[in-house]
Amino acid sequence: MKDTAQVMADTSSLVASDASRLELSVIVPTYNERDNVRPLVAALADVLGSLQYEIIFVDDDSADGTAAEVRALAKSDRRVRAIQRIGRRGLASACIEGMLASSAPYLAVIDGDLQHDESILPKMLDRIRERNLDLVIASRNVEGGGMGEFARWRVALSNLGLNLSRLIARCEVTDPMSGFFVVSRAYLDEVVRDTSGIGFKILLDLIASSRRPVRFEEEAYTFRTRQRGESKLDINVGVEYLSLLMDKMLGEIVPVRFLLFAIVGTVGLGVHLALLALLQSIGKVEFAVAQSASTIVAIALNYALNNLFTYRDMRRKGWGFVAGLVLFYAACGLGALGNIATAEFLFLRGVPWFGAGALGLLISAVWNFGVSSVFIWRIEKRQLRMRRERLAMYAVSAGLAAANSGPSAG
Repeated sequence: MKDTAQVMADTSSLVASDASRLELSVIVPTYNERDNVRPLVAALADVLGSLQYEIIFVDDDSADGTAAEVRALAKSDRRVRAIQRIGRRGLASACIEGMLASSAPYLAVIDGDLQHDESILPKMLDRIRERNLDLVIASRNVEGGGMGEFARWRVALSNLGLNLSRLIARCEVTDPMSGFFVVSRAYLDEVVRDTSGIGFKILLDLIASSRRPVRFEEEAYTFRTRQRGESKLDINVGVEYLSLLMDKMLGEIVPVRFLLFAIVGTVGLGVHLALLALLQSIGKVEFAVAQSASTIVAIALNYALNNLFTYRDMRRKGWGFVAGLVLFYAACGLGALGNIATAEFLFLRGVPWFGAGALGLLISAVWNFGVSSVFIWRIEKRQLRMRRERLAMYAVSAGLAAANSGPSAG
């Protein structure tokens, strides 16, 4: 009979042997795609056949039980794995985590909504191996490919994204917005530390993070119509795409979150001036009252927009939203005092009024951003982390209780 050390050595050898044969990891980022899990696994099994592969579902804590469905399937299929992320979301970062959790030499990324044509995966894998490429991209914009039954506005939006991608892409990819591709482990290891991990366009992130020309080819496919679930496309997708572009162009100079904060502030300033003009010219309201009302409205709008876009990953809800608004008013009030004091100090010392005003505004913007990041949205983030830690403690306690209540080994 083998001793414990020998059994462990044999097990390690078996695991290493299995890992050495692993050729492909298919990374599937999911959010509320429970009904698509089993059909996708079955479709991949049909086309990948005897290939040594695994499927890693990276789920952002879907409310519909996607992660639980993956685990249930994994009990009977050892090629299926689940990574469940709690307290954070984002397709790009999910794909990165999934790829880093694999040891395969080649990594495929495919959506969990069954809109990508999985039948071309073997051809894509053959091309990247045989031609020593960094990427093989499934493209809707080459001959033989197409957008399927996409609405006209979706096609126009995709074309706009394609044109904007040229600002940061370093190669002529016909479909940089594609979420379906195969990448080599060597290339991922080369660029992963320079990726932004922002938003939904992981392919563009990988391409724009390269410091050399990317070796790639494209494979045509036609985008399918979604059969189950709902599209995740909303205004935040567009905001996160712009965030990725800004991060790649200016991220080493100015944090992208501050840029979004400044854009929101500019919108708030425009609303403030418009409302002030309306109250003054049409409402005939006294200037002091009109200024106060406009300021109150503009600050509330800035808070709501920052909560929705700038700090979307730390978004406050319910009473947390109300408490955050009160803190934001206090922060902006102090920022306004600093703005006025700085501008007056500079003006009295000979700085032109426009220069003094601009510097005062910049100081208040930096103050408001810093206070917002540390004392308003970070508080919510810390509370989320504490809740996750409590959940982990409960899970461990439940596991220990279950182990202690089970039958004894003797």
